[in-house]
Parts: sequence; structure tokens; C-alpha cells
Amino acid sequence: MDLHQEHPLRLRINGQDREFSVQSWVTLLDLLRERAELTGTKKGCDHGQCGACTVLLDGKRVNSCLTLAVMHDGREVTTVEGLADGEQLHPLQQAFIDCDAFQCGYCTPGQLCSAAGLIAEGEAKSIDDVRELMSGNICRCGAYPQITEAVVRVMGLDGGKRAGEGEKPFTTGPVLA
Repeated sequence: MDLHQEHPLRLRINGQDREFSVQSWVTLLDLLRERAELTGTKKGCDHGQCGACTVLLDGKRVNSCLTLAVMHDGREVTTVEGLADGEQLHPLQQAFIDCDAFQCGYCTPGQLCSAAGLIAEGEAKSIDDVRELMSGNICRCGAYPQITEAVVRVMGLDGGKRAGEGEKPFTTGPVLA
């Protein structure tokens, strides 16, 4: 078996049909960043633990660092670059700006794709649901309240108040002094 054998691969990425020839061990993340030159999707932990690499695969959220590109021949991939409609920002992108839902911005592409998938899934019915279903996306800057606020605004769940207002505070776990 030739370890360097390449396999033909067709993907619809952000609405455009693309063809590649890839080795079987190339992750979807590496294909998107290195071959498709879509660097919005970030490589964080490379172990599926941080969510920075989240993209939509046929509308479902996936960690692109954990899946091989050759497994997805003929499928549709949406990255953060594909969320906007030309110059018109996706409502989530605008809400992230309006709610100041980022600091360094490294996790933002994965957060946006995850939020778009969460909304499409239709499982979140409350602010707590949004928090739980977005828990696979880590923000090391701690912008969680603003991220939650942006998502619930787009979903129409906020009832005109800031996310978490009148509720127990949101934390990611114990805080060490």
C-alpha cells in the first residue's frame, strides 16, 4: 500500500464546488486551511477539545480537526467565510459585533459556526440550553456572557434583557485564586 497515494475529493465549500486530490490522512481542517486557503477556521488544540475548528458539514456542527477529508466526498462544508451573504453579515456575525462577543477573536469563527449549527438544529429553547449546546467551544478570553447574549438575541430568546440577567452567573468551572 502506497502511503502517499492521493484520492480524488469533491466538496461544495461555501457554495462553490471544489476538487482536490488528498492523502487519506489529511484532516478536513488541514484541507480547508492549507489547500482551500480558507484560514478563518482555526487550529486550536488539534484534539477536538476546544471547538476553534468548528465548521458545518451538511449543516451539522463538526470539529474539522477530528475528521478526515476523504470521508466527506460530495458533501457540503460551510466555514466562517461562507456565513455572510456577500457584504451582508450573517445575523450572528452582526450580533457578535453588537454584543462585543469576542476579545482576541481566535475562537470566534468556531463559535459562529457552532452557533449557526445550534440554531439550525432547533434544540435550544432557553439560555441554559444555548450555554450547554455551545459548551464544546472554548473562549480563553472569557467572553461567554457576550457570546451567549449574541446567540440568544438572534434566536429571539433574550426577551429584551442581557443574557444571564436575573439568573445564576455563568462560569466554566472553579476559579482558582
